[in-house]
Amino acid sequence: MLPFPLVMSLACFAAAATASTLPNAPRKIGKRCTGTIESLADVAAAEECTTINIAGFTVPAGQTFALAPPDGAVVSMTGQITFGVKNWAGPLMTVTGNSITFNGNNHNLVGNGDQYWDGQGIGGGVQKPDPMLRINMGGTFENVQLVNSPGRAVAIGGSSLTVSGVTVNNAAGAAANSKSAGKPAGANTDGFDVSANNVHIQNSIVTNQEPDDCLAINRGTNITFTGNSCTGGHGISIGSIASGVTVSGVTISNNVVTNNVQALRIKTDATATGSTVSNVVYSNNKATGTTSFGVLIDQSYPSTLGTPGTGVVINGVSFTGTNTISVASTGHRVEVNCGSTSSCTGTWNFAGLTVTGGTGSTVKNAPVSGGSF
Repeated sequence: MLPFPLVMSLACFAAAATASTLPNAPRKIGKRCTGTIESLADVAAAEECTTINIAGFTVPAGQTFALAPPDGAVVSMTGQITFGVKNWAGPLMTVTGNSITFNGNNHNLVGNGDQYWDGQGIGGGVQKPDPMLRINMGGTFENVQLVNSPGRAVAIGGSSLTVSGVTVNNAAGAAANSKSAGKPAGANTDGFDVSANNVHIQNSIVTNQEPDDCLAINRGTNITFTGNSCTGGHGISIGSIASGVTVSGVTISNNVVTNNVQALRIKTDATATGSTVSNVVYSNNKATGTTSFGVLIDQSYPSTLGTPGTGVVINGVSFTGTNTISVASTGHRVEVNCGSTSSCTGTWNFAGLTVTGGTGSTVKNAPVSGGSF
């Protein structure tokens, strides 16, 4: 009989050799073992295993918890991860890989954003690590709670990904602090920023503050955002759209938007060229307490309702089912600000949209039909 360590080595070698001969074999083959991470020093060894458990620990200030499991790995959190405080670029945590199953078991990632926030966001004041979590994986990522992100909470760059049951709790950033000159201390604490294809975000919760989006789609195809809750921020956004970008096949459905500046928004850069936004469907969303715009589709970003550009083509925006939005008395129900009829094209059927309250609506250079606003 071979000694036990040698048997294990030969078994792992055989498994890797067999997998490597398969067509479409994964890039990274793991061993059938369980790795435990209790500090950053444990990461490299744990990444050899197809089962990884992340125990509670503190990530040293100024370092990234970079996790790259083998393809097909199952990753579970068994405790809280806290990130030390330092003024640096970040990100605080990254996860990469293919067909990964990541289950946070409702444990926290604690960003200590309250120790950075100064009302100036990631572009001003002290340097803030951003994003808190970058998901560059495919598979499923679920049941994680992010608390007090210094900047953006979740940036998604991985394709073929389902995100479910994630809570982004930046509610504390809505209050002013001694460094924010009376403004909300948190800024740029977006919930989800998406730049990827085949991404599905569902049954998640985002609580942030006025300057920041619940969802911001910057590029990508086949993106759904469904069954989520957005409270306190800038609402659900596509954009801003810069030059050379494609966004296509977006479905925003069954979401609840509470006390946001906008409920639903598409924003394209006034100077952008060579970009398209197409086939956007809003279905069965409900928004209350909207302060400024129920629906805002604007080609003049960063100005709001300024001089719109024509270099981004928005082709096809539809409201299906029942989308209901209530707007404060000083807000606007619907504003569509297109640069020309050639930059807003296709079918714009708003039959499933009802907006109440506010001061009125204006549609410029867009073929909008139907709806009650």
